[in-house]
Amino acid sequence: MTVAHPSRADEVYQQLKRDIADFRLVPGDRITETEISERLSVSRTPVRQALFRLRQEGYVDVLFRSGWQVRPFDFDKFDQLYDLRRVIEAEAVQRLCHDDVRTDRSVLHNLARIWLVPLQARSSDQHQVAEWDEAFHHQLVAATGNVEMVRVHQGVTERIRIVRRLDFTYQNRIDITYAEHGQILQAVLDRRQDEAVRLLRAHIQSSQTEVRHITLHQVQQARAAGQV
Repeated sequence: MTVAHPSRADEVYQQLKRDIADFRLVPGDRITETEISERLSVSRTPVRQALFRLRQEGYVDVLFRSGWQVRPFDFDKFDQLYDLRRVIEAEAVQRLCHDDVRTDRSVLHNLARIWLVPLQARSSDQHQVAEWDEAFHHQLVAATGNVEMVRVHQGVTERIRIVRRLDFTYQNRIDITYAEHGQILQAVLDRRQDEAVRLLRAHIQSSQTEVRHITLHQVQQARAAGQV
């Protein structure tokens, strides 16, 4: 069996996407195909292909005769994505509170080993907690066994990742995430559906509110400090 290898354009696309998510490229930054090709040691053709793909997905804009720009934050769009995320995850939690042949509740016990732990066992690593947070929500949806819900949810997750990661630059947000994830998880384990949905919706709303407080200055500070 032949294993398909990613094309050079795919590799450039993934790298630029990571650069944006990790704030090596921040909203408003201007970039050129020449700069990228030199930095990544590739020709301009795969760079151009990657940039047009990122443009289609809403990450960058093309500037007339002056290269490209990382798209500035669009908080109205983020609000819409958070609304969609809330709908999908609330439905997932409801399904996990009931017996269904498609659901996999064993996922809950795996998540408990991360989130239902004593204070001294909690991680304070911002990168680690950010990854665990994303995995927590992804696994709740994946446990429903509905591949289309997972596909849509993953798309939403990728679009809001750039602002969600800033939520973990402050220790109190890490503490709050542990507490709220633990409460949601325990409610689902106990099959307390109404409470689980209420806690989940409040948790997502809290994150959405924090996102609204993010400024470009905070992004620049985070990048300069190497926090994200």
